[in-house]
Amino acid sequence: MASIIKKIIRGKPYYYARECQRIDGKPKIVWQKYLGKADDIIAALTQVPAVADASSAVVTEFGAVAALYDLATRLGLVEHIDRHVPKRGRGPSVGTYLLVAILNRCVAPCSKAGIAEWFQDTALRRLIGVEARQLSSQRFWDNMDRVSSEAIAMIERDIVGQMVPAFAIDLTQVLFDGTNFFTFIDTFNTRNTLAQRGRSKEGRSALRIIGLALLVSADGHVPLLHHTYPGNQVDAPTFRSLTGALIARYRELSDGTEHVTLVFDKGNNAADNLAAVADSPYHFIGSLVPTQHKELLAIAKTRFHSLDQQGLPGVSAYRTTKVVFGVERTVLVTYNENLFVAQARTLLREIAKRQHYLREQQQQLQRRHSGKVRRGKAPSVAGVTKKVQAWLKARHMKELFQVTVEERDGLPWLTYRFDRRAWARLQKTLLGKTILFTDNDDWSDAEIVHGYRAQHHVETGFRCMKDPHHICLRPQHHWTDQKIEVHVFCCVLALMLCSLLRRELQRQGIDLSIPVLLEQLGKIREVGIVYPAKDKRRSPTLKMTLSQLSEQQQILYDALGLDRYLAA
Repeated sequence: MASIIKKIIRGKPYYYARECQRIDGKPKIVWQKYLGKADDIIAALTQVPAVADASSAVVTEFGAVAALYDLATRLGLVEHIDRHVPKRGRGPSVGTYLLVAILNRCVAPCSKAGIAEWFQDTALRRLIGVEARQLSSQRFWDNMDRVSSEAIAMIERDIVGQMVPAFAIDLTQVLFDGTNFFTFIDTFNTRNTLAQRGRSKEGRSALRIIGLALLVSADGHVPLLHHTYPGNQVDAPTFRSLTGALIARYRELSDGTEHVTLVFDKGNNAADNLAAVADSPYHFIGSLVPTQHKELLAIAKTRFHSLDQQGLPGVSAYRTTKVVFGVERTVLVTYNENLFVAQARTLLREIAKRQHYLREQQQQLQRRHSGKVRRGKAPSVAGVTKKVQAWLKARHMKELFQVTVEERDGLPWLTYRFDRRAWARLQKTLLGKTILFTDNDDWSDAEIVHGYRAQHHVETGFRCMKDPHHICLRPQHHWTDQKIEVHVFCCVLALMLCSLLRRELQRQGIDLSIPVLLEQLGKIREVGIVYPAKDKRRSPTLKMTLSQLSEQQQILYDALGLDRYLAA
């Protein structure tokens, strides 16, 4: 039986049509359709449909670009850019060009040559005073060329300075980390120093990489400071070179915030780095390399106490003090059951691979010794040893496998053994454990753990910037240092807008990831229905409306107040 029902979602009524049938003696909903709010239903019933008279329709992307444009306007993004990089001559300003590039990075990353076509199919063509023909790749390059490194620093300072009070960003915890992005810049291109070969965090060691360091708020993982650096530079010297900038940003933003804790991981540990942080206004939480503190790993689990009641199920901790980089610090050794399981499963997978490799190699050598294999070049002890060393190069593998390669009857002979005692010792001492240290001596164990766990916010930001569908930093289509810096800056501002968007919705009880938000908002389309003129003396008329919204899209539309940007 068909019926109309009302649902109260976040205090607002929404109506649905549905049909129920009895299946196996029980009532089941077999069909349901979202009808909208009461006003929508009344309007649909009272208006005379004229779709049959329409001659054509124009559909443009609306939801995501309108929401992000609204945030960019609230930040004064264009004004801040134009203040430091004033335009030369006629036409759109530098800030306007960069705004278009930033919004494109948020929702549909493409080359500068493709932006005009994308722009033409969005509501931005009426929200921003630019014609698509003005958005050629050459115009983008000309305007980007005017943005210097010094201008980037000042623009970021002013934008962040306006953002923090305007959006009430909580600065009691800020997070610092670095990553790198592979590029397709040619090996023999000498026009830049940023793209270098180094340890790619995505395993693309054959490609040149660029580094990016971010300082973000734990509140919404919103970028507060960024730095682009050569890809072959490791984390510790990067942190060292940015200490002055971190302190300066603290002084600019911490008005009224007396206690700001900087969270960073063990890759940034160095004596001079810790000394600089100790001399700065920051408090800090960091982590130590566990294998460098074996006496802490050897502490029996019976001496750990549970943090289940402090909102950390499956976590236990042992607290002590220790001299770290020349200063006595509060040290917390934690054991996490979930981390133990994840690390053990990963290691078991790697162990199984090495067992397979070694077994295959052993059987091949045995067949060679027995004469079953005679063709081809005979293996050598050096060659087999090199293979084994490559297999055991991964973490802990040399500790877990005892392998011997020797010569017998002029041919290599391989024997191996999995060291079960070493595996048991690894499980007992290392797996599942993290060693934290801090100068927040008055914090509880749970507060220290929660503070360090906030580090995942900056890692989330990096994952967003490696998402090929949204905010994606690559492919960058730039190969000079100056252009790379401007491109990275645009991507960081894109992350800022998307993070603010997610944060604004979270505060209204809507908790969705950035990719899901952009996907759902991107499906909200603006539809212009063109009606032909009734006679030759009149012009065709255009009526603007929206595409049919799902329940989730309607909630997002209402929460963001996007009706303000809908064309009349």
